[in-house]
Amino acid sequence: MPALAAWAPLRAGAAAAPPKVVYGADDRRDLYQVADPGLLKSAGSTAALFERSRVQAGGAGQRALLVLRPYGKEFNLCRREPFFEQGTGAFCTGALVAPDVVLTAGHCVRELYDCRQTAFVFGFALGAAGQAADSVPMEDVYYCRELLDREEQKPGADWALVRLDRPVAGRAPLAVSRTEPAAGAPLFVIGHPSGLPTKVAGGANVRDASPPGYFVANLDTYGGNSGSPVFNGETGLIAGVLVRGEKDYAFDEDENCRVSNICADDGCRGEDVTRISSVRFPHGGF
Repeated sequence: MPALAAWAPLRAGAAAAPPKVVYGADDRRDLYQVADPGLLKSAGSTAALFERSRVQAGGAGQRALLVLRPYGKEFNLCRREPFFEQGTGAFCTGALVAPDVVLTAGHCVRELYDCRQTAFVFGFALGAAGQAADSVPMEDVYYCRELLDREEQKPGADWALVRLDRPVAGRAPLAVSRTEPAAGAPLFVIGHPSGLPTKVAGGANVRDASPPGYFVANLDTYGGNSGSPVFNGETGLIAGVLVRGEKDYAFDEDENCRVSNICADDGCRGEDVTRISSVRFPHGGF
């Protein structure tokens, strides 16, 4: 399994969508396993979307408690599954693309009511092995002020732009690509598979660049990765938004529990990524 630096030479209330899966080797990594400063900076500008009721907010200068569930128990997983002991709670992922604007999947926030019942949490990640990720500084919790625009086509483009209640402090907006990735282009993704703390996964590429509004990749992604920024591995720029994919888990009849669905890199249906060019960014900026 390649090191992160080898595949990512950086230079610069949701409705359910079809789930995702692992292709080839499982390339998911916790942030404490990542050394590349560019990757860490990009991960810092990625948000976990929580139901607002699952974030117990404190006052200024205090910590917000995140209501998490045991991952292994919640998904009836076999003990050998990676991240079995971690907590899960996020339902989607988003990326900061302007000081107070997050890009996510359209099916994650279908209307303003959904948006306002969502907390956008930065820093939901593990800084060390065995560390709990059940709280963040209150200053890293943001809420929806406005649902700027969205689209949800099945199949097709699936995206939303959300204006937050205030500019995000201490985190830089992520840059988006102005060119389309070609078939075979290297990719990596940052997000919250199955609602887990931030995971970075590379070792992937574009399998089919022909569908209108989206492309197909072999990224290791799950439900909860919806809305995750998918980056061009050569430029470090956002190439798209993860939206749909293969079934997450398979049932092990012998152990009476579930395991990750494993596909060959060129097998199964692939993961659908909305092209960044399909997102209707304001011509004059935000």
